Amino acid sequence: MSAQQPRVLVVEDESAQREVLTYNLEAEGFGVSCAENGEEALILVDEDMPDIIVLDWMMPNLSGIEVCRRLKMRPETRAIPVIMLSARTEEVDRVRGLETGADDYVVKPYSVIELMARVRSQLRRVRPSTVGERLEFDDIVLDAESHKVSRSGAQLKLGPTEFRLLSTFMEKPGRVWSREQLLDRVWGRDIYVDTRTVDVHIGRLRKALTQHGGEDPVRTVRGAGYALG
Repeated sequence: MSAQQPRVLVVEDESAQREVLTYNLEAEGFGVSCAENGEEALILVDEDMPDIIVLDWMMPNLSGIEVCRRLKMRPETRAIPVIMLSARTEEVDRVRGLETGADDYVVKPYSVIELMARVRSQLRRVRPSTVGERLEFDDIVLDAESHKVSRSGAQLKLGPTEFRLLSTFMEKPGRVWSREQLLDRVWGRDIYVDTRTVDVHIGRLRKALTQHGGEDPVRTVRGAGYALG
């Protein structure tokens, strides 16, 4: 799974539905992991935190509603978008799903094309660079689709790793990222890289961002990591 590829967790107890969702999500360029039940889903979230969760309501033992409730109660998983799938068509059920914390609610049988659009819509909110969005911070503009960065109108030359670092920072300006979090997001969880490598690439990013002048926008937070702004 590539480092910048959005990760989707599909939680569905019906194998045929899992296969359809996995096939279509992978065709859209997403990295997909699957859980057959709520208990497995919670374990997978802790092991490899996804960018978005597609969650079936009706599952044995631990329902999708309960999984969603638990995820939204925890600060570290609260921000993960959850799209709830359900055969329940009543408005009261939709309201209950949304009140539990689901970010979207899709009724079965659903259009795969519509569901993919909703996944992209939620990702646009939490990881806009992965869906080709243009990001702006002060005088810095990052165009994820054309893979170009400019500052005050001047084009900047960035290596691929520095580009991924900058897009991570620009998605959440002000957020402090630890070295470990940056390794997971930029290099990928399956690749072993020493945390000092992060410092090297941060140095390269700073040099690239100031190549035509201007202040260094990357802030070092002692004992915590790095932030943009």
